[in-house]
Amino acid sequence: MASYFDEHDCEPLNPEREARNNMLLELARRVRGAWSWAPGGRSLFNRMDFEDLGLVDWEHHLPPPAAKAVVESLPRTVISSAKADLKCPVCLLEFEAEETVIEMPCHHLFHSNCILPWLSKTNSCPLCRHELPTDDDSYEEHKKDKARRQQQQHRLENLHGAMYT
Repeated sequence: MASYFDEHDCEPLNPEREARNNMLLELARRVRGAWSWAPGGRSLFNRMDFEDLGLVDWEHHLPPPAAKAVVESLPRTVISSAKADLKCPVCLLEFEAEETVIEMPCHHLFHSNCILPWLSKTNSCPLCRHELPTDDDSYEEHKKDKARRQQQQHRLENLHGAMYT
C-alpha cells in the first residue's frame, strides 16, 4: 500500500527543520527587539546581518529581486498601432506605435525603463503580483514549503468535507 504522501504526490514537512527555523527566528526576534538597543540609541548588533544567518522571515519581509537571467529573457514586444492606446501601468504614459516594451509572463506590458528598476527590487508584476523566479535559494525554498503547506491544507479541507457531507 502506498503512503499518503506518495499517493497524493507531495512531501512531508520536515519537523526538525521547522523547529530549528522557529527557534532561530524567535532568537533573532528577541535579539533584534528587546535587547538590540543600547543606551544612546545605538544598536548592539549593528554589524550582525540576520540575512547572512539565514534568519529571514519571508512572510514579513519583501521578496528578493527577480533572477537576472529571467529578467533578461523576458520577451520584448513591439506595440502595433492597434495597441497604441494602451498605457504603461507604472508611468501611465501611452505606448507609442512601434515602441518596444517588455511583456511579463502574465501578459502585462511595461516600458523597460519602468519595469526593470522594479524587478531589480522585487520579483513580481506590479499589477497582479505574478512572481518570477529569484536567485535567492532560501526564498525559493520558502515558496516551495508554502505551496506544500497550502496543498496539504487544501487536501485536509477536502478530506474533511468528504467525510461530513
